[in-house]
Amino acid sequence: MRFPYSCLLAGAILAPVLCGHSATSVETLVVPGATVVKVLDGFKFTEGPAWDGKRALYFTDIPNERIHKWEDGKLSVFREKSGRANGLYFDKEGALVMCEGGGRRLSRATMGGEVSVLAEAFEGKKLNSPNDLWIDPSGGVYFTDPRYGKRDDLEQGGFHVYYLASGGKEIVRVIDDLEMPNGIIGTKDGRKLYVADPGAGKTYVYTIKSPGVVADRKVAADEGSDGITLDSLGNLYLTQKMLHIFGPDGKRIAMIAVPEAPSNVTFGGRDGRTLFITARTGLYALKMKVKGQYP
Repeated sequence: MRFPYSCLLAGAILAPVLCGHSATSVETLVVPGATVVKVLDGFKFTEGPAWDGKRALYFTDIPNERIHKWEDGKLSVFREKSGRANGLYFDKEGALVMCEGGGRRLSRATMGGEVSVLAEAFEGKKLNSPNDLWIDPSGGVYFTDPRYGKRDDLEQGGFHVYYLASGGKEIVRVIDDLEMPNGIIGTKDGRKLYVADPGAGKTYVYTIKSPGVVADRKVAADEGSDGITLDSLGNLYLTQKMLHIFGPDGKRIAMIAVPEAPSNVTFGGRDGRTLFITARTGLYALKMKVKGQYP
């Protein structure tokens, strides 16, 4: 389960790139001849890829309740008994903020392993199963709270999007009219918020009026998604049975096949041009010409 970073250039597993219809061509995004490479395998269900901005990728294995760290070709466990953590995101202090779907809470872990709870209830009722998150330029956290599986213990009466202000103790409900909010990401300037709703088969974009206040919902893509991310050109990456790329105009640029159905995606690598894809039992990577908006 250990591969050197140079393996990302080897193209050990080929997955075809299928072009769509957009003003942006796939050739402007993917390195010519690059293929989807399996970096690691042997997991139960990978999710939540997050690059630390330096040299390491963190990701979750939900059923095994572990958060893994992959650095310089070496795999280690960052956290055991993770509360079935799903989405991950690094804050400005370099701590890892986690959506604990099983623990029904939003938590934070320092690199020393100290874990604190950020949020676990709204108006005195337990959260459903926090799924994915994005931290805005002010340090506030937007996160989705759906529920997959059993629903006999739900207290919220629906699946919503919440916001926790930087240093705040109480969350606010930001969006309450989605069927099953899942992947979430915002633009680096803090002006737009993207939320995938696989229940409705759509991904929406909102204008952020102020931290924790959104409006002007529009359809960003006629496709739902699990995890999502953005590149530096404003293109939107969605994960379904394949990896789908949509331009800012809402038109599909490409569909990229992955050996296993992808669950989430993020940019990272030393040059910021590696697209990491979590997909069921494995972790995959694709060399890109374009960088991500993050880190």
